[in-house]
Amino acid sequence: MANELALACRKIRKRKMNFHRSLIALLLAAMAAVTTWAHAQAWPDRSVRIVLTFPPAGVTDVAARLVAERMNNAMKQPFVVDPRGGGGGNVGADLVAKARPDGYTLGITTDTLFTINPQIYAKMPFDPAKDLVPVVTLASFAQVLVCHPSVPAKNVQELVALAKQRKLTYATGGVGVPGHLAMELLLFRAGASMTHVPYRGAVPATTDILGHQVDCGFQPGPTVLQHVNAGKLVALAVSSAKRSPVMPQVPTVSESGLSGFDASFKLILFAPASTPMPILDALAREAIAAVANPDVAAKLRSNDLQPIGVGAEATRKLLADDVQTWTPVVRKIDLKAE
Repeated sequence: MANELALACRKIRKRKMNFHRSLIALLLAAMAAVTTWAHAQAWPDRSVRIVLTFPPAGVTDVAARLVAERMNNAMKQPFVVDPRGGGGGNVGADLVAKARPDGYTLGITTDTLFTINPQIYAKMPFDPAKDLVPVVTLASFAQVLVCHPSVPAKNVQELVALAKQRKLTYATGGVGVPGHLAMELLLFRAGASMTHVPYRGAVPATTDILGHQVDCGFQPGPTVLQHVNAGKLVALAVSSAKRSPVMPQVPTVSESGLSGFDASFKLILFAPASTPMPILDALAREAIAAVANPDVAAKLRSNDLQPIGVGAEATRKLLADDVQTWTPVVRKIDLKAE
């Protein structure tokens, strides 16, 4: 009887200890949630870093600085653009993925970081699906197929015919970037081949086309527009389904003989996973407002960027659709990157 009573007492004491431990854990979790909420409500109370996953002076740089300037004014804190190019966007995105999820390190990249890179890189230092969260689709853009004037091709059909006769080279801002994808899709559809020469960004790639170290390349409109207007480059086609408003005289690839061709891309504002929802909501609200601002929208369009400004849910749907579009292409051309 005494043993049974002692056993019962021990069970009661154990239950009380477990209850107290559970209560303490619950209180600590509640305190952490309250602290996170309080920090989120105060965000931002200091400078915010926006990591640009490509080199400066490109299409991402234009959009990043326009949005950052508008958010500076709206949120009364500096939003500082920090270009960190390399690895098709992986270098800069890795910095964001490993940053504290407190809203003070964000990123701007192309949709290819989420849709293409996981398919073509055998190893990545982070998982875009798990370590990053897309917040807003800022804008869309196309690529412009340009060649050095000495290349004897003034349209897509002539370029394809020339590529089938002799060796040609094309420059891009890196493996797996929009210009690379657009050209490989064109060559695949046309049954032709050219030698890929990757660079660390669109600017050095364009520089070598200007110097005729490389023959051609799909490059962002803002990077090549002035050179096309000056006659230093010849624009053969744009990669989007519709003509560019800043180059209305340049036909689409689809109009040039490859019916249905559309290689359009998007700019995505993203954050580290686990960033508090109040911060993500505030960030999305202000970024969408920035893109919708008439002055910002006009400047985006003048740089061959089409404003979109939709939040996380719509962005995830757009990215999912892009995966469905590009996966068969990547597999057919067996695109790989290191």
